[in-house]
Parts: sequence; structure tokens; C-alpha cells
Amino acid sequence: MQTRYESSPKETAGMNTAELRNNFLMETLFSSNQIHLTYSHYDRMILGGIMPTTETLTLGTYEDLKSEYFLERRELGIINVAGDGKITVDGQEYLVKKLDCLYIGRGAKNITFSSINAENSAKFFILSCPAHKEYPTQLMTKEASTPAQMGAVETANQRTIYKYIHLDGIKSCQLVMGLTVLQNGSVWNTMPSHTHDRRMEVYCYFDVQEGQGVLHLMGQPQETRHLWVSNHQAIISPPWSIHSGCGTTNYSFIWGMAGENQSFADMDFVAINELR
Repeated sequence: MQTRYESSPKETAGMNTAELRNNFLMETLFSSNQIHLTYSHYDRMILGGIMPTTETLTLGTYEDLKSEYFLERRELGIINVAGDGKITVDGQEYLVKKLDCLYIGRGAKNITFSSINAENSAKFFILSCPAHKEYPTQLMTKEASTPAQMGAVETANQRTIYKYIHLDGIKSCQLVMGLTVLQNGSVWNTMPSHTHDRRMEVYCYFDVQEGQGVLHLMGQPQETRHLWVSNHQAIISPPWSIHSGCGTTNYSFIWGMAGENQSFADMDFVAINELR
């Protein structure tokens, strides 16, 4: 498990490309039969990827957590971005298909991950943050998330939003999680840009076609920076930073948050002509 520390706006403004990538980009999320995790000091969020192919993988604890098991003081959200998989939580099995979400509450001890078909393995993107009470483990399919259509062809951001873990969905302590699928011909996400100083955010880009990429925008609204992101890579977005992107073709991304509130509408919008 890697560690990423907080960076101030002033510090970030002076970073070169390599430094930005080292601080905010997770380049490797999925490797066969491995678990890749990153511990961010922004709201103590852990993000990562789990890819079981021929083996069943167990989520153990880590020395940095100083806990007897991973979810002793944490909760966990999981979204599958590839083939059908199975997650077992303290003996209870859950079939998790592509774009399905599983929430696991604080106190679950034995968590394993496997794929139904090794040739089309599951790829589980996970987010975990501190939790103060237990909420029940719950599976939500993409169909049950009440997908919402947003955007327009004229602004190149026609998209479908799936909300899973939020105030009116799966209950959690502070974790919020969902995903966005852009339609053919649409490339912009989260525009107009916004910040929300009450919580950090993570983006995980997936279904980015081979040879294509996403230009992710970050930084303070009046001093933006950018990072080129490839398929199955994730970005840590500080509370003070915008988080928008434009792809060379359509794509999908998972968004997840933790912090002071769970209000999806808590956004401080920035007019497009105010961006610098």
C-alpha cells in the first residue's frame, strides 16, 4: 500500500508534470492476482484495484492501519468495471457484475474476491474511509441505482449517472460513490467545474479505448493544471481543486468522496469564463 500526502495549493502550483503525477495519479490499479492500494491523507481515503484471475484474493490488513483487520474502523465501497466477479463477506457470497456496487460496513472481517471466468476477470475498484458506526453490507446493481440522464449533445457531455452510496441510496458513514458513463460523441465531464471544500474526491477512469486518453483538469480555478490519464488509472482530487476532464473519445469514470458531508449537491461552481 502506497501513501500519498496532502499538498497545499501553493505547493501544487509549483509542481512539474512528474511531481503532479507522483502526488495525484495512481498509474497502476489492476494486475493479475494482485491488490494495489494507495492511502491518501486527504480524509484518510484508501483507493485501489483488486483483480482476481486464477486466484481468490483476500483483503488483509496493513501495518500502516494499526488495526486487527482492514475494516475494524473503516467502511468500503466496491464497483466492478470488468467481468463478473464474486465477493464473499464473512461467509456471505455476492455476485457483482460490471457496474454493480457492493458496500461493506465497518466490522466485516473476512473479505475475499474472485472472478467467475479467469479469461474475463473482474476488476474491482475500491474506496475505503474511516467509519464511526456499522451499516449493513448491501449490493446494488446498476439497474437498481435509478440511472439519470444528463447533459446534451450540443455541449458534448451527454451522460448517464449512476448513484450508489449516497444519502438516498446505500447508507454509509461518510462514503459517497457512483459512476458516470459518457455517450458516443460526448467527451466532457463535470463542466462547469466546481470545488467542494468540505470533502475530497477520487476519479477512476475506465472503458477508455486503447490508444485514447482523458485530459484531467485540476488545481485552483484561477490556476489550473492538467494530467493525461489512461484507462484504469485514478486521480486524487483535493477539496480545493477542480476535477473536470475531456477525453479524445467517450469513456466512463467512477467518482467517490469522503469528508464533512454526503450531499451530492454540495458544489461550489466556477463559471467557465472564470477558469484560468
